[in-house]
Amino acid sequence: MKSTVVGSYPVELKELSSSKDKLLKFLGAHDTYKDAIKSSVIAQLDAGVDIISDGQVRGDMVSIFTEYIPGMRIEDGNTFIVSKIRNPTKEISVKDLQYAKKVMSDYYGGKIPEGKGVKGIITGPNTIVHSSRIQAFYKNKEDAIIDLAHSLKHEVDAIAKKAEPSYIQIDEPFLSTGMVDMKTAREAIDILRDGLDVPLAMHVCGILSQAFKDISRFNVDILDFEFAGNNVNIGVLEKNADLIANKKIGFGCIDSSVNTLDDAKDVEELVKKAIEIVGKDNLILDPDCGLRRAPKDIAFGKLKLLNEIKDKYS
Repeated sequence: MKSTVVGSYPVELKELSSSKDKLLKFLGAHDTYKDAIKSSVIAQLDAGVDIISDGQVRGDMVSIFTEYIPGMRIEDGNTFIVSKIRNPTKEISVKDLQYAKKVMSDYYGGKIPEGKGVKGIITGPNTIVHSSRIQAFYKNKEDAIIDLAHSLKHEVDAIAKKAEPSYIQIDEPFLSTGMVDMKTAREAIDILRDGLDVPLAMHVCGILSQAFKDISRFNVDILDFEFAGNNVNIGVLEKNADLIANKKIGFGCIDSSVNTLDDAKDVEELVKKAIEIVGKDNLILDPDCGLRRAPKDIAFGKLKLLNEIKDKYS
């Protein structure tokens, strides 16, 4: 049994103190977020997380990608689709993942232990399009989703090749809402999966009662759901476990919707139930969603608790 994070971690941006750093920032050569990535990675490692993220420190889950995708425009924090969606103008998250991996390697004395690593995280095309407003070119969301999948495929392949992650996670929270055409959604994920030589995960939060059977048919290796923040999904998993017998489950057992430390007994009972349903070898423990909104001490405490329970049952 392994542990991971869904993605985000509280951002800590340090004020520049040295004249050199201030000059570099003025010249556009200082990366304000690099220290935040390092702090996030070390916190995850100190807490015992096996598969870490870079902390997703640079922005919200939509604009962090749409900022670099022609055909999409950000205005007042909202994303608009204004013309045909084309390939990204740059690799978006590769350098951050490479840096996170270096921090991890240094943490372990120069060599990352077997079973530990980083994962790339990409907001899925269905969620990005449904979070955006179409202003021009597209008459329906489905065509925009497919074009965006082809665009994001360049980022998926770059992560796989240059960051060498343990796996890549596609965030698709909209799939549980009933708003998404599932045939189009599966086609989009198939585009991202095509030729990929690392495992692919898909994170879907929300209540799964109506969507689980459709989601179980997606061509991914890992399905990641939330179980701590609602009392419905564990029953859905138990009832439909046969549908995901060939997949691993990212098991959200820490409630990311509250900024207080979870009750250890409740978390342990939830994990024990998951072990009964799918077996510990098929579980990857994580929080329900990202922890960006939590205070740093609470976020760390949640991850530490998760890993203490993981170690108890591994």
